[in-house]
Amino acid sequence: MTVSELSNSELSATRTGYVTLLGRPNAGKSTLLNRLIGQHLSIVTSKAQTTWQRVTGLLTVDSDQLIFLDTPGLLEAKDLLQRAMLGAALEALSEADVVLLVIDAGRRPDTKETARIERALEEARAPIVVALNKIDEAPVAMVAAWDAWLADNVEGPVHHISALEGDGAEALLAEVREKLPAGPFLYPEDDIASDPVRFFVAELVRECIFEQYHQEIPYSVMCQVEEFREGGDPVYIQMNVFVERKSQKGIVIGNQGAAIRALGTCARKKIEHFLGERVYLDLWVKPLKGWRKNRSHLNQLGFRIPEDE
Repeated sequence: MTVSELSNSELSATRTGYVTLLGRPNAGKSTLLNRLIGQHLSIVTSKAQTTWQRVTGLLTVDSDQLIFLDTPGLLEAKDLLQRAMLGAALEALSEADVVLLVIDAGRRPDTKETARIERALEEARAPIVVALNKIDEAPVAMVAAWDAWLADNVEGPVHHISALEGDGAEALLAEVREKLPAGPFLYPEDDIASDPVRFFVAELVRECIFEQYHQEIPYSVMCQVEEFREGGDPVYIQMNVFVERKSQKGIVIGNQGAAIRALGTCARKKIEHFLGERVYLDLWVKPLKGWRKNRSHLNQLGFRIPEDE
């Protein structure tokens, strides 16, 4: 049924909208999405810039359907990958019915920090709700500094929350729901995501890479499902693990394959929990020279470079 076929009473009975989570890297956007959805959809690690692509999470509560768009952080793009990441965030902002601005209360609101937020919000055409996050860890003086800056620069309610602990999340969600426009549900009520299963499987492998490896390795590796064979027990998944340089292949594999085995164990457990089925995970480490700076490689891996770049 199309929107035009629905009566005014049917349209007004439900509210549906895109809620774009926007903020600097490591502000806690993915943790907040997972908290609000009640599922581990977006990968989360202690390292910054974990989210590279947009993640869509769905939450239907009573007569409201929220389509959350988790985005890469607002950053200074230094290569094509980061340009694609920033482009994904700004594209999601343009689609927003509600902008959920997530700020790390523990980071000082210096000029560089706030300038990126202000530049992004200039493009916003939707009501803004602010989540001042990590309130359980932030110094009182820092929180006060952010409250003062937000009062002067952002038009919208501010909620003090801890996405990790859940403090303030319920009131924040209620505020966002109140700002949704009237409209029909766009997805089945039981759905929690719109991205394909292959996407989440690859992301779970990448989450383990961020947890296990250090220095430049997590930022030089991208994962892509080569084969996903369902119907058997276990489910067979062949995953390509692309590295930027040949020398990185040996680091990912490790001495006598120890590192890749540990990666496989970590990823398999996460994927089995996600799918609810046993999994045979076949990891193949392959060099893809300079993929972060190569437009063709990035397109192959599912990234989209903004047209003006």
